[in-house]
Amino acid sequence: MLPLLAGGCDNMVQQPRYDDYERARLFPNGMVLQHPPAGTIDRAAAARQAAAQRPAMTLPLIQRGRERFNINCAPCHGFAGDGDGMIVSRGFPQPPSYHIDRLRSAPDGHFYDVISNGYGVMYSYADRVEPRDRWAITAYIRALQRTRQPGAPDAR
Repeated sequence: MLPLLAGGCDNMVQQPRYDDYERARLFPNGMVLQHPPAGTIDRAAAARQAAAQRPAMTLPLIQRGRERFNINCAPCHGFAGDGDGMIVSRGFPQPPSYHIDRLRSAPDGHFYDVISNGYGVMYSYADRVEPRDRWAITAYIRALQRTRQPGAPDAR
């Protein structure tokens, strides 16, 4: 009986399939690739929409950003954004200070993108920080940068 069962499995590795742009008699239009059915929702659409909706800079947003920054960013970047967090004392690479000219002149979207996708040795925080909180952290980084402008009050 076992040889009969094994004999039916001889073509399991080489199963017939269609390639993406191949013609297929299976579908009415004769093509393998089909348009999504009406009402189909793109899984990434919600994330793209949330990312595009940058909130206005308000005090509650900055306060939320400070909270999220202290949890997620300060271990590496330090509480003042100088790049002197506790991980540096443990031998990890030092991140740049937020107070250098390059990051002062970077657009807000740069910080949002770095939080979302990572940069250099920093990995992505997309699965840890919600899109709205990424904008809140960005607002807080801008507030930190303003504390180092001439004539600005000390934020500590």
